[in-house]
Amino acid sequence: MQVFLHTSKTSGFQLQASNKKTYFCDMNFIKNNLANAFTLGNLFSGCVGIVHLISGDYQTTAICIIISLVLDFFDGFIARAMNSSSNLGGQLDSLADMVSFGFLPGITMFVALEHLTLSGLTEFIPWIKYLGFIITLFSCLRLAIFNLDDDQKYYFKGLNTPSNTILIFGLFYAFKETGAFSFLFENEIYLLILIVVFSWLLISPIKMIAMKFKSKQLKDNYPKLALLIGGILILLIFKTVGIPLIIIYYILISLIFQKQLK
Repeated sequence: MQVFLHTSKTSGFQLQASNKKTYFCDMNFIKNNLANAFTLGNLFSGCVGIVHLISGDYQTTAICIIISLVLDFFDGFIARAMNSSSNLGGQLDSLADMVSFGFLPGITMFVALEHLTLSGLTEFIPWIKYLGFIITLFSCLRLAIFNLDDDQKYYFKGLNTPSNTILIFGLFYAFKETGAFSFLFENEIYLLILIVVFSWLLISPIKMIAMKFKSKQLKDNYPKLALLIGGILILLIFKTVGIPLIIIYYILISLIFQKQLK
């Protein structure tokens, strides 16, 4: 009887220890994959945004882009904070960005070209709308280059894909909501020039500001402060029209502070 009781207590202790071990495994699983969940959320939001973009619901697409941007920021932040960065997370991040910030702007240009009247260039070249996907191709190339470049820690080489998406969709959204930038979206040639220019910027050697603080010294963060303050003012003054203007300002500020970006 004593042996039986002893065995029972031992078994109970082993069972409790086993449960405790399983509990810690679950916590580690959550810790290691929380950032990946945010990344997949970015991907999901991008997919939903594309569907609504094609159907003409641009406001929902704008909301989806904002959600993707927030999740894209916090997945890296969480991975660093919880020390859970991994090769898997890096691959997932690029694949999610390819949809939310690569395919979506390509679809935007496709829709913009498709909406043009057939009285212009599209009357003779009906497939011109597919040239909008050049943005998608160069976004893919930019993401691949970024994955192989170890120098882009505190700055970007070329325009990053989220900024490119904000610019392209922001222009189109402002045109649809306010009629601004009509000179672009009522002329096929200007749209094609826009595609070429920003496809090049995606893979250009121009250094662009990254919102990562290398030090706490004020002089090292002048570019970021100028970008932040100027961006807020542009948005307050111009509202919807200011969304793409922020990215233009971002490019100009990056060019001004080229020597300080390192």
